[in-house]
Amino acid sequence: MLVIFDCDGVLVDSEPLANTCFARALTREGLDWSVEETMRRLMGRSMKSCVEIVEGLLGRKLPDDFLDRLQVETLQAFRDAPLKAVPGVAAAIDAIEAMGAKTCVASSGGLDKMRVTLGITGLWSRFEGRIFSSSEVPRGKPFPDLFLHAALSMNEQPFACTVIEDSLPGLQAARAAGMRPLAYVGAPYADRDALAGASREWFDDMKKLPALVAR
Repeated sequence: MLVIFDCDGVLVDSEPLANTCFARALTREGLDWSVEETMRRLMGRSMKSCVEIVEGLLGRKLPDDFLDRLQVETLQAFRDAPLKAVPGVAAAIDAIEAMGAKTCVASSGGLDKMRVTLGITGLWSRFEGRIFSSSEVPRGKPFPDLFLHAALSMNEQPFACTVIEDSLPGLQAARAAGMRPLAYVGAPYADRDALAGASREWFDDMKKLPALVAR
């Protein structure tokens, strides 16, 4: 069995900080979204997909240096905070691996970003060599490409994979890949009804995850 973890919002408590920076950057470009609106519309998607959505709404291309500036601001915000792991997730990983399950990370974020976020929270070494990004596949979430790539790389069949996600695009991608999706709804910003409806199996505390995986 393979348990695939999303990164942002599942392993690291990064979504509020990241979307604050994203909303600020979009406001500079004339798209006046709140942090909550930015999360609702873009959370869980690859940056390529986010850019396509934003450019479609603006009716023009974003500046060539938009993503570079956003990356610098976001990573600095993570360092300044400093970023923390989602409470209880390290112990949950320990328990899941003790069952004999393999684990990996598959995120819409880039590898450079994850090297910082997982590094700050002490999780990079836990998953090094088993970290996959949407930048490695043609299509990001909600398409299944990333999760299928992770399963193939880990030598597992999709039906033997469980995906831990906190976003609708991520849960949709897991289902499209033929995998078991588990929705983490413990974050203050989580839309519990929408996430629970998308997965049918959900949990609000990482302490509950190992038992749910084993079920």
